[in-house]
Amino acid sequence: MHKIAVLGGDGTGPEVVAEGLKVLKVASEKTGFSYEVTPYDWGGDRYLRTGEVLPENACEEMSKYDAIYLGAIGHPDVKPGILEKGILLALRFGLDQYINLRPVKLYPGVETPLKDKGPADIDYVVVRENTEGLYAGAGGVLKKGTLDEVAVQESINTRKGVERCIRFAFEYCRKRDRRKTLTLCGKTNVLTFAFDLWERTFYEVAKDYPDIKTDYAHVDATTMWMVKNPEWFDVIVTDNMFGDIITDLGAMTQGGMGIAAGGNINPNGVSMFEPIGGSAPKYTGMNVINPLAAIGALQMMLETLGEAKAADLVDKAVAHVTGSKLKSMSAGKMGYSTTEVGDLVAEYVANA
Repeated sequence: MHKIAVLGGDGTGPEVVAEGLKVLKVASEKTGFSYEVTPYDWGGDRYLRTGEVLPENACEEMSKYDAIYLGAIGHPDVKPGILEKGILLALRFGLDQYINLRPVKLYPGVETPLKDKGPADIDYVVVRENTEGLYAGAGGVLKKGTLDEVAVQESINTRKGVERCIRFAFEYCRKRDRRKTLTLCGKTNVLTFAFDLWERTFYEVAKDYPDIKTDYAHVDATTMWMVKNPEWFDVIVTDNMFGDIITDLGAMTQGGMGIAAGGNINPNGVSMFEPIGGSAPKYTGMNVINPLAAIGALQMMLETLGEAKAADLVDKAVAHVTGSKLKSMSAGKMGYSTTEVGDLVAEYVANA
């Protein structure tokens, strides 16, 4: 029995989560696993109503579940940063979800801005360190608001944090069993302290994985090759900030935020899965938002929970729908409503 916490969140978040849960129900019936979901109302509306972003025991409560399924966080009436930091980062750090896993996969029928590239060319995964680096919150401000103001933001990189991220990436690359090539993305020529640690650790850990080929690319070169030669990549591992940047570039090459999904992973604890796009409040209640990113997040959740057969069915269903049904990935231009797209995916899973 998989126990799943569901955070619909803000804007169109609950709408896309509903379609994911629709697919989850069919997948469980098709492949024979059981689950139970518990909804939580954490998000902008609750914050505006109560003044509380998260309950004090939120991480303790979430640690009782096998996975967290998240819609989107972001409310037009709440100052940017309050919900994102108070919910997303609080859960990531509090639950030690030290891996951000972002597949960059172009599905059939989905348009990419990359000329002459197709699904065979764009199919790789970025493993981003998720709890350290510049996002650790270290630093401060001196003489704020004056001409002498000084702002310092420090990148924190520990041997433990770097090594566990790199080791996860090697394991994932082996399990993925595609090209068996792991690329370290860094900036060793300028960020000589942090990425000396990353590079040394990378090649030391590599000795435990003789079946995996290793490669290195500066982050600026990585972004160029993601556009020019995405087929070169299999799995990329990088730090928190670089990972945040290159995964959004990757999302655009795979068709945009409407199709991109991600996971915040604690391999020994509870992980959280979400569509990468925002809450899109202007589309709330219109039944036009694309739910495929949320369904992709569900697919990642099933894979992480060990339901490989169900995960594979959902992946094939998404490929079928993008390849033969949808006119576009954009909200209101798909040729189907949000609920109809969910129905198409669920129907394929049920009949596969």
